[in-house]
Amino acid sequence: MLNIVIFGAPGAGKGTQADLLAEKYDLLHISTGDLLRQEVAKGSPLGQRAQAIMNRGDLVGDDIVVQLLAQALRGVAGGEGQEPSEYRGCIVDGFPRTVAQAQTLEFLFSKLRLSIDAIIAIDVPRDELVRRIHERAAISGRADDTEEVIRHRIELYDEQTRPVLDYYRVSGRLVTVDGSEQIADTNTRICKVMDVLLRGGKR
Repeated sequence: MLNIVIFGAPGAGKGTQADLLAEKYDLLHISTGDLLRQEVAKGSPLGQRAQAIMNRGDLVGDDIVVQLLAQALRGVAGGEGQEPSEYRGCIVDGFPRTVAQAQTLEFLFSKLRLSIDAIIAIDVPRDELVRRIHERAAISGRADDTEEVIRHRIELYDEQTRPVLDYYRVSGRLVTVDGSEQIADTNTRICKVMDVLLRGGKR
């Protein structure tokens, strides 16, 4: 089993790369953003709480995200009373965004007798991030991709999320990949990392 966390600033292409990797390596793609948007679409109480926070560009509270994440991870772990997992592992996208969340994620994995094998960080220059998010907003019309929210999200990333890289770097599981070029180029670089991990070798 191979469990990966894919990491990067808004606009780095985490979701796109996670989709490609999930298909190629038979991994369950667990996107906290998608999980939250699904709750919003349902109009559940949890989704209504999350929507107001997301529209401001703020980070959704850990209590909401962890609840959804734990449920999704159980689909990978299988276990008593559940069907064996059809996946070879999972790729988590959108979490953690703080050191406290990283510690919580480790706890969730260990509780399910799983482990995080690597954290793949996609590195993209700030100007390119802004350009990409503007382009995405023009196509998707997402309410959380306004100019003000874009800047706020990148600021939050700089202040709160970059320290997570140091947290994982200490464990020796952090791999940084250049994501400034085309999607295919970034995917090729990440797949090289994945192939080494699957062989059980050192990166």
